[in-house]
Amino acid sequence: MSHNAIVTNNLTKRYSEITAVDNVSFKVKKGEIFGFLGPNGAGKTTTIRMLCTLSRPTSGTATVAGYDIVKNDHRVREHIGLVAEKLIMYDELTARENLKLFGKLYNLSSGELSERTDELLDLVRMEKWANQQIGKFSTGMKQRINVIRALLNKPEILFLDEPTLGLDPQSTSEIRNIIRRINKENGTTIILTTHMMVEADMLCHRLGIIDNGKIAALDTPGNLKSILLDGKSTVMEFQVDFIKPYLKKHLLDKGFIDRVSLTGENRIKIHGRGEESLTSIIDEIRSAGCRIRNINNLEPTLEDVFLHITGKNVRDDASNSKNKMKGPSRHRWKKTSRVR
Repeated sequence: MSHNAIVTNNLTKRYSEITAVDNVSFKVKKGEIFGFLGPNGAGKTTTIRMLCTLSRPTSGTATVAGYDIVKNDHRVREHIGLVAEKLIMYDELTARENLKLFGKLYNLSSGELSERTDELLDLVRMEKWANQQIGKFSTGMKQRINVIRALLNKPEILFLDEPTLGLDPQSTSEIRNIIRRINKENGTTIILTTHMMVEADMLCHRLGIIDNGKIAALDTPGNLKSILLDGKSTVMEFQVDFIKPYLKKHLLDKGFIDRVSLTGENRIKIHGRGEESLTSIIDEIRSAGCRIRNINNLEPTLEDVFLHITGKNVRDDASNSKNKMKGPSRHRWKKTSRVR
């Protein structure tokens, strides 16, 4: 028996002159949370749509729950649940009525559907609002119902396409906790797409960095970040008295610096080429007329990895699309030193 929930081989989707997904091959193990990380337009949603049998591939093959997505598409749909980016519910109906309506599409008996609805409402702590109209709910409450709607048929594999997009921090945290519970308590395989670095790092056992329709890297978040812990690259944040207007360009002109970005008031983040570049960077900042107050040596983040692999910032790409990425990546401080 296969230990893989999903297997793809050279999966490709073209729209006229545009190749949205380009010869993608990967495997998802049963029971894991697998993430696709990348900016809007990278090919994440198109890949999900093919795996959910909503769009036929131009070429290549894939099996989901052991069934071919083209030859056995109806069998695939029996084993999956999908939470699309858009909410799929009726505002005029109550939460319970919405769930029962969708449950009937799975041919669940009245007794089974009633029991399943109660279980799922309890899972997301929505019992008190079960008989209220969805239209009166906050966006976060609607998304909780939207998630459990995809669980009515007890799917082996759950697809989540940007499940926290547009939610406030509290609702985002609640949805992430629900995802963990579904995976841990039910053993459900979860496929998650996101362009949020923190979300990918917090939830995914493994993730694929997808860019321009191709998988640029695939591994655990820890292993991906270890790519930058090879002594060839280092990330530092400098706090200075005042950032001169020309400082960024001044530093980028140097051959030992890969990237410079402003991270806050009088704070600048520098990607240097190894620990040996620290002295040179300090000298250059001082020569630009800036007095250094603190240096923080940062552990790599997934954003740093994405930049290293693709040569661009995922947030820059996302901000060029209709939907902008929310929030900066978080860093854990590795060590702090003072420069006098």
